[in-house]
Amino acid sequence: MANESRPCPCDIGDRFDYGGRGQEVQVGHIKAYVCKPSASTDKAVIVIHDIFGWQLPNTRYIADMLTTNGYIAICPDFFVGQEAWKPSNDWASFNDWVKTRDAGKIDKEVDVVLKYLKDQCGAKKIGVIGFCWGGAAVQHLMLKNPHLKTGVSLYGVISRFEDKHSLLHPTFFIFGEKDNIIPLEQVTLLEQKLKQNCKVDYEVKIYPGQTHGFVHRKREDINPQDKPYIEEGRKDMINWLNKYI
Repeated sequence: MANESRPCPCDIGDRFDYGGRGQEVQVGHIKAYVCKPSASTDKAVIVIHDIFGWQLPNTRYIADMLTTNGYIAICPDFFVGQEAWKPSNDWASFNDWVKTRDAGKIDKEVDVVLKYLKDQCGAKKIGVIGFCWGGAAVQHLMLKNPHLKTGVSLYGVISRFEDKHSLLHPTFFIFGEKDNIIPLEQVTLLEQKLKQNCKVDYEVKIYPGQTHGFVHRKREDINPQDKPYIEEGRKDMINWLNKYI
């Protein structure tokens, strides 16, 4: 249970020993990790990292997994050169740290990435997924960006956008039943608000027994009882993207 003793289990101690099959490129004013399938496609997915940044091997593994499913995948540095959070940092300083990295203020970067995907990669149908901090960013984008087809928010921090639910695009929300960062009461309230306000397709799914970060957790640390839910989360994510992109 190595994951459960730390405040956020999507951290450096749970990294894949994974180098990635894509490449790092400069996209406007930001760097990004890009992976492309062997066959040409006009479908792409923007991957929004968690607090541990765009270079986390766990996140690049998921980007590459999207590519094996036929998508151009791009994971930009949405911290725009600012340092990602390190597990060795003092968690008492986290709130001050995250204030300078607002998941609701990434529109300039997203516009640059969308232009790159369309002009340089030939993408016409583009979705977005995000983890934790990035999951909150997905909800933000689903509320306002008209150029995206769909989104998957994986354990996105609900409290960042708790009063906003009029989504523009179909959105899939993935949560763990035992996530100590996102209480189930928040998930229940999110479902109620979406039911009242949302005019597009959405789904909120809670995975039994799972904790924060479970979908992009290091495989070697998976408990046998968790593995089916981790695989199910990844499959559900791909199926949702396939449906709407």
